[in-house]
Amino acid sequence: MTYVITAACIDVIDQSCIEVCPVDCIHFDEEDRMCYVEPDVCIDCAVCEAACPVGAIFSDKEVPSEAHEFTQLNKLWFTDKEQVRAMVTEIADNGTF
Repeated sequence: MTYVITAACIDVIDQSCIEVCPVDCIHFDEEDRMCYVEPDVCIDCAVCEAACPVGAIFSDKEVPSEAHEFTQLNKLWFTDKEQVRAMVTEIADNGTF
């Protein structure tokens, strides 16, 4: 299991989750509109979930059905950031979150 950051994080970029992560598996670049969890590094400690001020973080088994695409987006960001950035912008611009 891993944790997933969902749409509620878009344009918030609080980064409390990054600060508390004991294994540095949550990432963000300046051109991003949200943070991302690296699934192969996440140790499932849930510290990030409690730190998130907007309730954007879920265990992968508890991601709401309307946010399931974010499970893949979190993983894909580590191999194709530009594609994920475009997809997040489309989601945000369409208000589909």
